[in-house]
Amino acid sequence: MINSVTSEQSGINRLPNGAGAAAVLSAGLGAMTLAVVAIIADHSAAFKKLMIFYTPTGPLSGVTSLAVIVWLLSWVILNAGWKRKEVGVWVMTVGLALVAISFILMFPPVGDLF
Repeated sequence: MINSVTSEQSGINRLPNGAGAAAVLSAGLGAMTLAVVAIIADHSAAFKKLMIFYTPTGPLSGVTSLAVIVWLLSWVILNAGWKRKEVGVWVMTVGLALVAISFILMFPPVGDLF
């Protein structure tokens, strides 16, 4: 549950953690986007061709550009909604789990399984 924190609610002054939670979750979303799109581009010739934004770098240019766009958009949107609120620890846990899973997926033996 996401709530604004005031001294009347908790009896103590607490700083909101929403901005930090937005940063962690958006990093997880961006990393997961990078992993999933890279796997799709490796296995689909049509998608690989679609991801070529800059010819000398090949599909890597589109894959990383898409991941950066997802990361920045999610960060801006989540931060706008959560910057003055206290967010549950589950949000940061999900963000860190997404980063960890995406690192595992980007490891070649694991990514090649798909």
